[in-house]
Amino acid sequence: MPDALPPLSTLRAFEAVVRLGSVSRAAQALGRTHGAVSKQLRTLHDHAGVAFFEKAGVGLRPTAAGLKLAAAVAASFEALSAAYGEVTRPARTPGVHVACSATFAMRWLVPHLARYSAAHPDVRVRLSMTSAREMRQETDADLVVLWDWRSYPAETQARAIRLAEAVFTLVAAPGYPVREAANGALSAACRIVHDHTSRAWDLWRRNGGADLTTQTTIAFPHSHLCIEAAAAGLGVALIERRLVQRERAEGRLMALGGEVAFEDGFAAIPHRVRPLSAQTHLFLEWLKAELAADSAAPR
Repeated sequence: MPDALPPLSTLRAFEAVVRLGSVSRAAQALGRTHGAVSKQLRTLHDHAGVAFFEKAGVGLRPTAAGLKLAAAVAASFEALSAAYGEVTRPARTPGVHVACSATFAMRWLVPHLARYSAAHPDVRVRLSMTSAREMRQETDADLVVLWDWRSYPAETQARAIRLAEAVFTLVAAPGYPVREAANGALSAACRIVHDHTSRAWDLWRRNGGADLTTQTTIAFPHSHLCIEAAAAGLGVALIERRLVQRERAEGRLMALGGEVAFEDGFAAIPHRVRPLSAQTHLFLEWLKAELAADSAAPR
């Protein structure tokens, strides 16, 4: 129980004496007088009723009980120091911790961050790049940025902050055999799907995307693998348009069957407990503006 503990100042003095080997050195390290540290040791002894030191010539030597307590006290102060540093670090070093998929980070967010850094050089952005599956276990980030947030629990959905529309398109390598029927339906040999966001295909059909009939399916755990597989001519993939801008501009991928906006769009899910800092609010507004600018760009 907390009431059973002696004053923490006595434990600090005790740990310093054990660690440094003498009352004089402990007093110097703590910025106290020799007499003050000795008084702290007497207070601790009286509180515990246990001898933590024994005479050793003109000095003191910790007993077995003293060594045991000193190890626990040192570990506790180290843990306390680490925790205190963690919770106060944001105030000392303004920053934003953002988690998102590796594909979104590499193909869209990082290329845009130069403008953010130029406008806000004193605000550090820390990125955690992960998979769609692993993002569900993310607990430390200030913001988790994703489009598939409607598949999350209701409590998480309630905290989501909508950022911009998400626009998906079918893509395949130039020359990949895709047939188009008179009604606009498409057929191809292979469909490329994402292991953890297969909901995209349901939304594509629900929002009027072109029907696609395929003979086989291959799946990958990351969107960038789906993109590379499509560019390599392995099949047809369904990808958010921002993530394949480069491949389409270079002619490595072509769009099929138009583009479809998913009404829920991109969202940022804030930390479950920690309130949004001023830096996080600033980053959110910048992110909304950048995503909106890309939505308005010619397609």
